[in-house]
Amino acid sequence: MYVAAVQFVRASGLEIAYERVGDGAPLVFVHGAAEDGRVWQSQIAALSDEFTVVAWDEPGAGRSSDVPADFGLTDYADCLAALIDALALGPAHVAGLSWGGTVVQELYRHHPVHVATLILIDTYAGWKGSLPEDEVRARVEGARQMLAAPAGEFDPTLPGLFASDPPAVFVPLLEEIAAAVRPESLRTQLLVMAEADQRDLLPRISVPTLLVWGELDARSPLSVARQFEQAIADATLVVIPGAGHLSQLEQPDLVNAAVREFCSAHTPR
Repeated sequence: MYVAAVQFVRASGLEIAYERVGDGAPLVFVHGAAEDGRVWQSQIAALSDEFTVVAWDEPGAGRSSDVPADFGLTDYADCLAALIDALALGPAHVAGLSWGGTVVQELYRHHPVHVATLILIDTYAGWKGSLPEDEVRARVEGARQMLAAPAGEFDPTLPGLFASDPPAVFVPLLEEIAAAVRPESLRTQLLVMAEADQRDLLPRISVPTLLVWGELDARSPLSVARQFEQAIADATLVVIPGAGHLSQLEQPDLVNAAVREFCSAHTPR
């Protein structure tokens, strides 16, 4: 198992926490909503033999500073760019899961020089850009109810994350991550996600793109993956059997193999 000290860089006046392990082509992992960089433990352990693997805690998550209330999608992307700049990693393989994939797409929109390839895992072109209007409304209402719960009853676990029960080995970690979620940060994150629509960007993505999707993903179903596959010129879709939305936790070996093969075939210049 890897051992890495948490380090920090300053971006937009915020302290951004990250872990860095390995030596090789840079591979940056960006987590989803109600999570932090610890969800990438299996990827860091498996891939740091060949790559310089970096996993951040986004603003408002994990060990990073609180997110300002007026933070927008571009602000998250700018902070990610600042991290890549500070560590002299670019251009890098940049991987984003779910909400993190939306952040990664926005990074490409505003800072394409930092992106050698995109790895989009069970993600969206924003909720507005990928889901029917009634589904977006239902998710926003569900988020409002969750965030309105008394402090002792607040549970940030989003529905439909796994195809079945969470893998037992990861349950303690998931409980730790959930306990660290900050309601106001999650509110900002989910409302930004609900309004995001990146469909205009997808046809303009010109870097090699890997789409990794759980076969049984209920939150971002395979129909969303097909939209990405059709819109991005140089896109490869790998479907992970038996996995739901958090495919990198349910089937880490399959996800790691797909990421390794793709990154090895597209060395950053």
